Amino acid sequence: MSAEQSRYAFVAHVPVRWSDMDAFGHINHARMVTLMEEARIQWLLSAGEEYSPLIKSAMIVHVEIRYQAQLRHDDSPLSIAMWIKGHRSVDFTIGYEIRGAEAGLEGRPACVASTQMAVVDVEAHTLRRLTEVEKGYLAEWGRRS
Repeated sequence: MSAEQSRYAFVAHVPVRWSDMDAFGHINHARMVTLMEEARIQWLLSAGEEYSPLIKSAMIVHVEIRYQAQLRHDDSPLSIAMWIKGHRSVDFTIGYEIRGAEAGLEGRPACVASTQMAVVDVEAHTLRRLTEVEKGYLAEWGRRS
């Protein structure tokens, strides 16, 4: 892993499908959320079985995306770098930096985003508190300088 990649908890490479484009040739906003989801799933599945209770109980409660440059089909596969921006008692926030394939992780991201994830008790259908173990996982996945 390069020094630049180690700044992130995980970097996913997600292909852009032709159907992800809008009429102007840019990645459609709703499809960007889907591409972020694909990257997030790659990351969470790579974490291992010990993280399963956290992963299976997390649901999105807020998404924020800021575009800084255009992304097109030719930018495929996207490099989506992720890390945990922070956590509170019942939620955590994932940060994203999204770049085209040729940009490299050292370049300015074309898109910066975040998803706030709440943890739920799946059986009771209520929010639940993060355990101390889960807080430890999230701390390990923070951004490094």
